[in-house]
Amino acid sequence: MSLRKKIDSVIAICVQEPTEDGSSMDFGIIKGDDLRFLHQAFITDTITNALDVPTADTRLYYMGEPDRKRLIKIVTEYLTSKLDGKVGEAFKERYTAYEQEKERWGTRLEHVFSDCFNAGYKHVLVIGSRTPTITASMMKTALKMLKESDAVFGPTPEGRYYTIGMSGAYRIPMATFDWKSPHIYSDIAEAFTQEKLSWSELEIWYCVESPEYLETMARDINQCRFEGDEATARETEKVMERILARLEP
Repeated sequence: MSLRKKIDSVIAICVQEPTEDGSSMDFGIIKGDDLRFLHQAFITDTITNALDVPTADTRLYYMGEPDRKRLIKIVTEYLTSKLDGKVGEAFKERYTAYEQEKERWGTRLEHVFSDCFNAGYKHVLVIGSRTPTITASMMKTALKMLKESDAVFGPTPEGRYYTIGMSGAYRIPMATFDWKSPHIYSDIAEAFTQEKLSWSELEIWYCVESPEYLETMARDINQCRFEGDEATARETEKVMERILARLEP
């Protein structure tokens, strides 16, 4: 935790497995090394976006398995060599990575929240590793909402989450929920309501887990470039361009 700047908010990025508790990254012909490189780009872009939020530290959580350790080492070395300016300084000062045990997704989320609150943060925003188009602006909005409520939820069209945030303390245990449930969003929201805790809702967004969402992601990246945003999902865009070039007849 950055004591010098007295930062009380953290963006915790939790690296997901290709298949994890009811969800998976299934892109048809994109598999093997291509899938690994694409997921690596998702993680890199999410970290970069988070570092562009000056009011929050950035933490990366990953399972301490050999392949995951290699992936995080690659991402860290790449960002160390690539980032400069304010984002480069933020990476040096406000980024840390932490290993987790190999456990269910809900249990891992529970430990992320507990770890961050125990470290002294007042506002914790958790994001998975399948959301490279979540911009710094969206993260800032979520953290602003957390200043005014006990929780913030970012729903997906399928009734799941692309981000969950809590403030003050860890109050709703994630491990007790069925993350394979098609109505996990409403289950957790109802749990907060029953505890008389306030919560806010972000705009509907998506996790990139199917060929259809790859197309949605590509359109969003194109829109970012049209609007002059050259940074959002830049690494993802480069990897996708290489994959598509190789797949063309």
